[in-house]
Amino acid sequence: MNKRLKVFAVCITAVVLAGCSGQNAPPQKGTPAFYLLAANETYVAGDYVKTVDHLRMIVNTDNEYKDKALPWLLVMTSGLASGYADLAESYEAGARVRKADPAPFRKNMSTYRTLAARYSLQFAEAFETFQKTAKETVPLEFKYPVGNPARPPLLTKIMMGAYLQGVEPSTAEKHAVERGVLLRTCDAVGAPNDAAKTQEMLKAGGAQVPRDTFLMAMAEALYEHSQLYIRRKMDQPDKLKILCGRAGDVLKQLPESKERKELLSKIQATLKENKV
Repeated sequence: MNKRLKVFAVCITAVVLAGCSGQNAPPQKGTPAFYLLAANETYVAGDYVKTVDHLRMIVNTDNEYKDKALPWLLVMTSGLASGYADLAESYEAGARVRKADPAPFRKNMSTYRTLAARYSLQFAEAFETFQKTAKETVPLEFKYPVGNPARPPLLTKIMMGAYLQGVEPSTAEKHAVERGVLLRTCDAVGAPNDAAKTQEMLKAGGAQVPRDTFLMAMAEALYEHSQLYIRRKMDQPDKLKILCGRAGDVLKQLPESKERKELLSKIQATLKENKV
């Protein structure tokens, strides 16, 4: 009898422990919940490239996390594109200063411009998906990003034609990307270049942003990324036309404003200048 009771007690304990462990078990690998957890971990760690990879896995399918992941993905891909484009511009300026030996600067310029183009196209693809949604507010459910809104000193050093040494190249890249994501986050919440206000809005771990505010930020981003494809840079008129066209389509959805009018003028001027 005692032996039976002991066996019964062991079984009950096992069932209880299994239930508890199930409650605390991490999301199953390969599920949207798993990728969302991974995105948060890599984001906090400052690995924005991995964060984008994880978020893309979520938005590739219809699931309960897609509506939250999609705006975050737009901010991240646009921020990465901006950061890499800034690096490319810096190295291009450095090459003009280093006329005697511009090759190292031009090589880095080409590398970073290619990366910027990659993320600009990922951004445009994700935005096309976002346009199919119709909610009045946009959830930005992520923490305030690290970084400094001021231009990284190492980028200024590059522009002056200085050769970076040791860990300086990787540090310059890290700071440029962080700044790109931070500034794009400021735009997305409706506080351009205002890091303090953005931090306040995201202090609870996220914010709900009016759709028109978010769309204006996305239109600005589409136009900014279109500049990668102008004649004197990558000279890809088809992509220039697509990005400018999408930015213009977004503006048609928005009410009249000074910002809308100014951006529309920039788009028209760019298309005219590049004969697109």
